[in-house]
This record gives sequence, C-alpha cells and structure tokens, in this order.
Amino acid sequence: MVFPERFSNLPAYAFPRLRALLDGHAPGGPVVHMTIGEPTHPFPAWVTDEIVANSGGFNAYPPNEGSAALRTAITQWVARRYGVTLDPDVNVMALNGTREGLYNAAMALCPERKDGAVPAVLMPNPFYQVYMIAALSVGAEPVFVPATGQSGHLPDYGALPEEILRRTAIVYICSPANPQGAVASADYWRNLIEMAETYDFRIFADECYSEIYRDAPPVGALQVVQEMGADPERVLAFHSLSKRSNLPGLRSGFIAGGPETIAAARQLRAYAGTPLPLPLQAAATKVWQDEAHVIENRALYAEKYRIADEIMADVPGYHSPEAGFFLWLPVADGEAATLRAWRETGVRVLPGAYLGRDVDGQNPGAGYIRVAMVAPRNEMQDGLTRLRDCLYGKD
Repeated sequence: MVFPERFSNLPAYAFPRLRALLDGHAPGGPVVHMTIGEPTHPFPAWVTDEIVANSGGFNAYPPNEGSAALRTAITQWVARRYGVTLDPDVNVMALNGTREGLYNAAMALCPERKDGAVPAVLMPNPFYQVYMIAALSVGAEPVFVPATGQSGHLPDYGALPEEILRRTAIVYICSPANPQGAVASADYWRNLIEMAETYDFRIFADECYSEIYRDAPPVGALQVVQEMGADPERVLAFHSLSKRSNLPGLRSGFIAGGPETIAAARQLRAYAGTPLPLPLQAAATKVWQDEAHVIENRALYAEKYRIADEIMADVPGYHSPEAGFFLWLPVADGEAATLRAWRETGVRVLPGAYLGRDVDGQNPGAGYIRVAMVAPRNEMQDGLTRLRDCLYGKD
C-alpha cells in the first residue's frame, strides 16, 4: 500500500492500536467497554417516527448546505443557547458529523503559505486525531501544544514563539475538552480571539460536548466574538447531535461562522461533500428544536459525575471533569495500566498516549488512561470500582 509522504509516519489509529494491545489476552472478568465516546443513553423515541414520516426524501438528492428548515432550526438553537443571531442563509452549513467539518474546513480555508512560510496549524496535545490529519492534508505543519494540569488542561497558545504565531493559519481548540473535560472560560476565548486578530489566523472551535456539563453551561466561542465585536470571520464553531442528543449514528452536525468563511466551506462541499439524507435532516431539524431530552440526558450524566467522584475520591491526582463524559485518570504508564485492567478485571479503557503525540520525547497523555462514562449507570459504577481496586489498590 502506498501513502503520500506526508502520511507515511502516522501511527495506527487509537482503536486498532488498542485491539493490538489487548486482544491477545483474555479479560479478567465480565467485559465493560469504557473506551470509545459513543453515547448509549436513550435518544428521543420520536426520531425514528420522523425519519419514517419523511422517508420519501430518500428519492431526492439532499442540498449540500442543509435544508432551509434544518439551517433555521440550527440558528434558532444558537440564538437560544448563546444569544447569538445568525442568518441561516449565510452563517451556517449542515455537516455529516463534525469530524467531516473539522477536516474539510481546513481544506477550504488554510492558505498554502503564511508569512512567506509553510503555515502552522496549532492543536492541543492530546487531541482529536482529525486535527492532525487535516493539517497534514493541506501541507501545513501541525504544532502540538501541551494541554496539561499546569495549563488547566487547555493549551497555552500564547506561550509559543513569535515565529510560529506569525505563520499560524488555523488554531483548533476543543471546549469542553476531549479527553480532560476542561472548559475554556470567556477570558480564555477573549485572549485567543485577540491573538487571532493580532496574528491573522482562524479559530476552529470544536464544541461538540457543549451540552454535557455539571452546572453552568460552557461559554461559546461565537458568544464571545459577539460580545467583543470581533471579526466574525475569525471563528468557526462546530456542533453535533452525537453527544447532545445521543445520536452518533444520525451523523448530524453543523458549522457556523462568518459569511465569507461559510461561503468558502460551501464551495468545497459542492464538489466534495457528503450531505445528510433528507429524512435524516428532517429528524435533525426536530431534534435541534427540542431541549427536554437534552435536560434529561444531562441529569443522567450528573449522576455519573457524582458516582465517579465518590469512587475515585481517594485516588491521588484525580481530576473531576467540568464537562463531557470522560475521566482522565492518572497512572504511572497508560499502556501498562490499560493492559493490567483488561487482564485482571475485564474493564476496557484507552491509554492516554494514543490520543497524544510525542514532542521532544514527551507525550502528555502517557501518564493517563481515558475512561468513557457512557455505559449504563450500574455497569459504569461496577467498571469504575473494578478499575479503582485494580489500579489504585483501594480495599
């Protein structure tokens, strides 16, 4: 198999690596899957009915940018959630899941040169792997910025050398963060937006976990742009129904930003996009209009936060997440802890290093495991208890 040179040194993706690590060993107990962030809470019962009622739409090619009804529902949700007014005709585009959007936005918007040099694309480390692939695909340099406890589990982009900042074209930021659950404050967003103005780059705000939180809803990037009166072309926000509504298989997300930015994204999508089928767009329209199921879903996660905090209370270095549905648990060695947990308990987790990248011989995820709290309540509680007893020696 031949790969372009830019992809030649990619490690195996996280989950094939995990299978290679674990599948040659028998589980040490009843299997509990806590690796992938795939929600298992119930989605609204009427979603299927909505798809069936609109099934005639499978006979038509769907619009690349999303139906007018879907785009309107999205902008109405943004107005309710963030107090930001968007025009459905020029400020949003429907996506076939946010991963597609996070990739193709770089394809559409990253310049070939920046400040006379190869452009830099900044991203947190650890990170959602599509950020790196997007940077490599456009011939940019991915710059991995550590997101550790010392920086509040968010990257400190302002600490980078001037030379890198001058040629920065795109900055990825995930808030709430995957995997640490950290939330960017309004001040964090303001500082980053001011940097974008100073150094002329775009911010790609990955906010797909925005509706899973403990108390206060996380502030959004578009909200801060509006409050600052900043250039709306500086920030693109990405959202999804996968986590908010427990509908990862619906593949419904959106991108929102300034008119010029969205026009460029739509232009590329006209040639290379994979739009959501019309019956699924109809279902997504109704899901974006409903908040009752989101409130119920958040209550389920609130109970899981409580259980996790109770079980892990005495674990040295335990950090209770602000939002999202992952635990980022400290261990001496992530791979060794993952293998031990599987062989001794049957609980399947993910080594943190698989979500990071080595920089100067250091991988910020190496001393962690990521644990997804997506299993049913009792199963999750049992899995966390077994993990604690195995890895941290609590009697």
